[in-house]
Amino acid sequence: MTRLFNDPAAFADEALEGFTAAHRRWVRPVTGGVVRAGATPAGQVAVVIGGGSGHYPAFSGLVGRGLAHGAAVGNVFASPSARQIHSVAAAAHAGGGVLLMYGNYAGDVLHFGQAAERLAAEGIETRTFAVADDISSAGPDESAKRRGIAGDLPVFKAAAAAAEQGLPLEEVLRVAERAGGRTRSFGIAFSGCTLPGADHPLFTVPEARMAVGLGIHGEPGIGEEPLPTADEAARLLVETLLKELPQDLTGPAGQRAAVILNGLGSVKYEELFVVYRKVAALLGEAGVEIVDPEVGELVTSFDMAGVSLTLTWLDDRLEELWRAPADAPAYRKGALDTPGPDQDGEPVTADGQDTAVPVDNAGPATPAVPAASDASRRAAATVLAALDAVARVVDSHADELGRIDAVAGDGDHGIGMRRGSTAAHRAAAEAHRLGAGAGTVLSRAADAWADKAGGTSGALWGSILRALGTALGDQDTPDARRVAGGVTEASAAVRALGGAEVGDKTMVDVLVPFADALAAATAEGLPLTGAWDRAATTATAAAAGTADLLPRKGRARPHAEKSLGTPDAGAHSLALITRAVHGALLDHH
Repeated sequence: MTRLFNDPAAFADEALEGFTAAHRRWVRPVTGGVVRAGATPAGQVAVVIGGGSGHYPAFSGLVGRGLAHGAAVGNVFASPSARQIHSVAAAAHAGGGVLLMYGNYAGDVLHFGQAAERLAAEGIETRTFAVADDISSAGPDESAKRRGIAGDLPVFKAAAAAAEQGLPLEEVLRVAERAGGRTRSFGIAFSGCTLPGADHPLFTVPEARMAVGLGIHGEPGIGEEPLPTADEAARLLVETLLKELPQDLTGPAGQRAAVILNGLGSVKYEELFVVYRKVAALLGEAGVEIVDPEVGELVTSFDMAGVSLTLTWLDDRLEELWRAPADAPAYRKGALDTPGPDQDGEPVTADGQDTAVPVDNAGPATPAVPAASDASRRAAATVLAALDAVARVVDSHADELGRIDAVAGDGDHGIGMRRGSTAAHRAAAEAHRLGAGAGTVLSRAADAWADKAGGTSGALWGSILRALGTALGDQDTPDARRVAGGVTEASAAVRALGGAEVGDKTMVDVLVPFADALAAATAEGLPLTGAWDRAATTATAAAAGTADLLPRKGRARPHAEKSLGTPDAGAHSLALITRAVHGALLDHH
């Protein structure tokens, strides 16, 4: 378990602060993550990677020459926000465009996509690529739905090495696509990980059993088998991966592969070497030539006891890129022919001279609030009270939300919702203090929630509050029908952003009936408090009904059967919030 921490909510930020203090030779901090200590060479494509905390050396440990130019770092097991990603990418960009790379998870797809749109709007050519190497998370016919696990490393490295060679953005992207299409991973686990501040692991494995097909966010495996010997584990990993080869390969014999045996946190190096001796032998028997194997902790999951095997099937070009030198805090290979930062941690130029690099960790200044009517400022007080009620109900149920989420997901929903709702309330309070109207209070809260929570829920709640803020504005009196219209717009925005529909076992299963009930009640002429009460009752029933659904979206999808009988965490938290907001409306009626 994670034993050394202060405030669990601050764990990711404090870990990143310590990492940058320890590795000034390679990285410098910027808002949202880190970039190389030395500037990106002019005109070179900037490869920016990222994901949640809890996976070191992914992602910050892979920033350095020959590897990534920057890494956006999110909260524990939660994607970084679009603002964080944008900040890191803007700091890393040097005129050659940006390639954003990440594991294939819903929150990462949402936030990296939003960041790419913002960068493009600013004139920075940007492309995105999601690594999807975990064969246990979807079948070959649905490979685009697969998770990204330890296959991140060879795909990131191929793209970064291509960028280091000076290739243009489209060619760097094609390299990433080629490497991603030829990378497969499979893993097993013997116990789950424990998040900072938690008193129990996200999942447990019965004595003398192992979980098969694990994720790297504490998700349980897709099945269980008897606990193997080291050789039996190696055979399972190798045989499983050899069953699925890239379509252009007729068999493993005569092929070359980059091989990664990855420890997930508690399986240590000597154990990994025992397993690898058999992995190497089995691949050799299959006629596979192993190229520069890696054995160690490369993509972890806190203290999870587990291992994964990754094979990247190489052609001449991918082998060249895999063998290319790199110098990052947690990954070094070969020798680079140009100087990096000096031993004091100060970046140097090509002629070896020190060059000062400013540290950007202040973030943008808060803009002044726009003018608002008296009626909207009065409504803003009610909005602030509602956001306070949201933060309080989330805080009191955070552990429960994490427990529900851990049944078939990664257990971070309570943490993310707490961080997001707390940040939203603080931002709203500051905007209200400055005299903002209801729309601006909500929009500031939206940005803060998305930024601090990260993950899928952060993006979706940011979208909800932003839609409400746009509907209410800063000039008009927010009557019941206007509020209901804003909720309807929020429902549509969430479905457009996340791609989920009713029946997928997500928050949409509550948001849609809640919005419909609120619109119907206000159309009947009910005042906002009465209409909201009726809609909140509908939301509570809808949330309970998700217990009978099988998930079709997100991290819970591969573990669908495990979630039967348990409501969706996002649906449950939304129902709790609708009831808490009703209380605030009554108090300010």
